[in-house]
Amino acid sequence: MKKYAHIYTLFLMFVFNTSCEGQNKADSSNKTELPKDNINSETKEVITSHGPESITRNIIQDRNGDIWIAAFDSIFRYDGKSFINITSKVSSARFFSVLEDRKGNLWFGSIGSGVYYYDGKSFQNFTTKEGLPNNEIGYIYEDKIGNIWFGANGGASRYDGKSFRNYILDGDAMNEDRTGKTFPDFTRPPNEVTSIIEDKTGKFWFGTRGDTFVYDGKTFTVFTHNGKPFRNVRTIIEDKKGNIWLGGNDGLWRYDGSTFTNFTQKFVGYIIEDKNGNIWTSSERDNSQAWALSRYDGKSLSNKKPTVTEIASKPMIFGILEANDGSIWFGALDGVYRYDGNTITDFKGKQVRK
Repeated sequence: MKKYAHIYTLFLMFVFNTSCEGQNKADSSNKTELPKDNINSETKEVITSHGPESITRNIIQDRNGDIWIAAFDSIFRYDGKSFINITSKVSSARFFSVLEDRKGNLWFGSIGSGVYYYDGKSFQNFTTKEGLPNNEIGYIYEDKIGNIWFGANGGASRYDGKSFRNYILDGDAMNEDRTGKTFPDFTRPPNEVTSIIEDKTGKFWFGTRGDTFVYDGKTFTVFTHNGKPFRNVRTIIEDKKGNIWLGGNDGLWRYDGSTFTNFTQKFVGYIIEDKNGNIWTSSERDNSQAWALSRYDGKSLSNKKPTVTEIASKPMIFGILEANDGSIWFGALDGVYRYDGNTITDFKGKQVRK
């Protein structure tokens, strides 16, 4: 871990000490039913001439084609012409994650203020008072039957539209907790859930700052290779072929159900697969404190030495998105960037095209 000390030191300077029973059937409508007594704040959007100017953690594109950005200075929406600051009048929280659910509603995970649910008109806030194990939510995921999962400090929480079900990390174990246990904000427990996916077989994968777990609906099992657990995994994805990719402290790995393939041993933060089957990562660079946005050519992934192209270099690189037009968006310490295949564009403090 010493070789990554400079990463954490740099990150902490900006973050201020921050960084299932899933097989149960939800109701047939999958409708998200929110508490009636939750505070309801009307939308007060603010059009700005620039995108985020702080740490940008997560980027998605919604069904209408708009880009949503979770950053430490707000949640932003980009419609292709203007940036709209969605949360500046609602919360001063630092945002880590954003999800659009199957109904078109938005969920925003924050550091210290829990989760905000946004239906396009108003907000509702979920915290430990409503059932979360912690108010620092770094990851949000929707499973196949419409449950919303939250990766938090101390564990994960599943919301079925009515109540929360929590799964707590305890050393090398992860189990359901029915006692209502919570973790204090800003204490940075040794473990937090950083990534959640449900694979094609219905199993859930949990990346944490500790071990990686696979959950079959009854038991959490530590995922290992040659008896060694994958630790400090930041991203887990499943590609179009059903392979599982893990990125974290041990580098970039692919698991096809029986065979493990290691592509780099450098620290990997984020992974996506684009529509052409290429794998994009944010990772450490050789002999440098900077990070790289890299593309692994999908057609060469079966080669001993696949073709890897470094696209950009920044002090740190976070979430990655492939937009509908094929452009690649990525977050950094100082905002959001877009790569169109030739040019990298930033949106910091400049007038955006009208």
